[in-house]
Amino acid sequence: MLETVALSALTAFLTAAWNGAAGEVGKQTLLSAGAMARRTLGRETPLPTGPEGWQTLAGQVHARLRHDPQQAGEWALLVRSFSGQAMALPPAAGLPPASRDFTDRQQVLKELKREGTRRADGRPRVALLHGPPGIGTTAVALHLGATLHAQFPDGQFYVDLRDTSGGHGPEPAAVLLRLLRQMGVPPQRMPPTAAGREQLYRQLTAGRRALVVVDHASSAAQVRSLVPAAPDVFLLVVVSGRPFVLEAERVAVPPLSDRYAVQMVRKVAGKEEVARAKARMPHLLARCEGNAFALKAEALRLRTEEAGQAGQPGQPGQPGQGGQPGQPGQGVPEPSAGRPGHDPVRDAVRTACDCLRPGTARLIRLTALGGWPSIDARLAAAAADTTPEEAARMLVEASEAQLLDPLGDERYRFRPEVRRCLADTAGPEHGIPECSAAVERALDSLLNRALHAAHAALPQSWRTEPAPADGDVHRDEAQGVAELAAEAGNVVRAVSVAVEYQHFTTALRLARALWPLQLKAGYWDEVLPALRVAARCADERRPHSRTAAGLHFQLGHCLGELQQWEEAAREARAAIACERAEGHVRGEASSVELLGLLYLYQWRYEAAFEQFGAAERSYRRITPGQEGARDVARALALVDRHQGRALRGMGRLAESQRLLESATDFFKEQGESYNRARALTDLAETLLDAGENAEALTKITEAEGLLTPAATPHLRYLAGLRLRCEGNG
Repeated sequence: MLETVALSALTAFLTAAWNGAAGEVGKQTLLSAGAMARRTLGRETPLPTGPEGWQTLAGQVHARLRHDPQQAGEWALLVRSFSGQAMALPPAAGLPPASRDFTDRQQVLKELKREGTRRADGRPRVALLHGPPGIGTTAVALHLGATLHAQFPDGQFYVDLRDTSGGHGPEPAAVLLRLLRQMGVPPQRMPPTAAGREQLYRQLTAGRRALVVVDHASSAAQVRSLVPAAPDVFLLVVVSGRPFVLEAERVAVPPLSDRYAVQMVRKVAGKEEVARAKARMPHLLARCEGNAFALKAEALRLRTEEAGQAGQPGQPGQPGQGGQPGQPGQGVPEPSAGRPGHDPVRDAVRTACDCLRPGTARLIRLTALGGWPSIDARLAAAAADTTPEEAARMLVEASEAQLLDPLGDERYRFRPEVRRCLADTAGPEHGIPECSAAVERALDSLLNRALHAAHAALPQSWRTEPAPADGDVHRDEAQGVAELAAEAGNVVRAVSVAVEYQHFTTALRLARALWPLQLKAGYWDEVLPALRVAARCADERRPHSRTAAGLHFQLGHCLGELQQWEEAAREARAAIACERAEGHVRGEASSVELLGLLYLYQWRYEAAFEQFGAAERSYRRITPGQEGARDVARALALVDRHQGRALRGMGRLAESQRLLESATDFFKEQGESYNRARALTDLAETLLDAGENAEALTKITEAEGLLTPAATPHLRYLAGLRLRCEGNG
């Protein structure tokens, strides 16, 4: 069978197993590969950390297999049974729809088309499209995608970075994550590392004709790993503001000329409205300075004024409401172009606010203060101290005035420059005390929602707080996870906002509420920034406390899932130290167990086994009636399973079998089908390594009967394991 394990196939298998090490089944595959590698090489083999390391390991294993036909056959079966078949680029949803109001930009489009359709000649097709806020860079990108749809039959993929919770946008690994999600990569196949994600991105785009648009990028680092190697992939990076240095064709979006500016206003407001406002047009054009956002805002204002004149006095956009008249020459002069500090976007925002009802203008300014990635009626209501029903009406009004962009599901978001303008004017308009109170109310609202969702998602966990007495109760765990996921961006952002406003306890509680997203939804990249902030805050404000321990534990877990091993181990040790300082035995044991798992997934089996033994001893120190005593039996069963997996990696198969059987018996008694199926899978692999194929097949059948059809990855893994058993027989 040696010929079936070519070096290229072995390298591809090991690399794919590493890239697919997300979730329990991905880790199971990687652990099996580690146990096989150790047995083949006869020594501990640390987990490689990049593609080059995997190539080296594959070469070392392949060299040994030349002299061991039996192990060559086992590797051949493992490679054949692996369910990580090469992924293909699926049909994409494409870019968002282009604007109907798009005007001119022919020269800009010509430059972009030239870059996107030229002969590659060994040079990647990359363009950096840039312009000041509101000038229309996004509209150009979307219009280009619509006109070049046939040029990229393998897909158009769009990632907008403006709705992220971080002040400087997501890290490069998170940008890759979002793009791969757009490319259809399922969670269980998502590489945990930046290097693995880049490799998968290049595999998916190799030989393809595709357009990749990254909107609102803020640094070259975010997009450098996306520069295509494939000759027919076009990367379009869109920057709102000053361009950064990137090896790309730089294309600037200039202001619209007066001719085309009038065309845009006519498209939005209507020919008759523009004709009636003919005398005002020169001043309007001078004030907007060719800025597409400002022109559209003015056009909407013209349309609203005409509708208001035909209606009843006192409607939005007319004198008598909003504190400002809706037309020039009625008591308040319009902003003048050319004055010091003039900015067309900010002037348009101020003018739009003047045309809103006072309550709506107040709500939109106060809501802008938090920098929330998305806004719904409950969050806006909390900021403005009004009812959700009234807030929903105000959000619609603000959206119609172009101060918010709708996201669907009754959520909205700000354009970055619009949000900054609204936030800057909130203090002068409403006073610092009211602004601070608005942020505090928003934080309290988000904390209430997060605590309810976290408790519903993990109702039995001691790592989540009890649900508050007031607020919405969720019907089950699935709804709790879904609610927390929907609000994840705002909760992550709220941690930083709470620290900034010195609501330290709120910040720490918000971060602790993110635990279910790490454990059950795999939101590791998303929650990582908040956990870093919260762990630092806890060390400064609650040193050596249970809160600090819990946050270091969460951070260590998150970093471990992303294979940032060294930092993850430091956080686990920090959690252990905090728990010991508090005398919290259950927390200490759990943190030691985490450290053992970090070692296990690095193929450091002896170190892992040592930590699992220490965790077991700590759990056994918990006496009846002591905190955590009710959870000890289950914790010990889980530790038995972990020790059994470590022993399998060390080649101590009889001991491994004994501990895994003990864990399986416990979960059977408790009626925990999922954990029993996982332990049975481990046991089947140990039996297979020991040559007990018939018994291994029995355990596989038993595990399959415990899983529902929803557990597709696990069932697929068991099918591969069955293939290996039958092949060995």
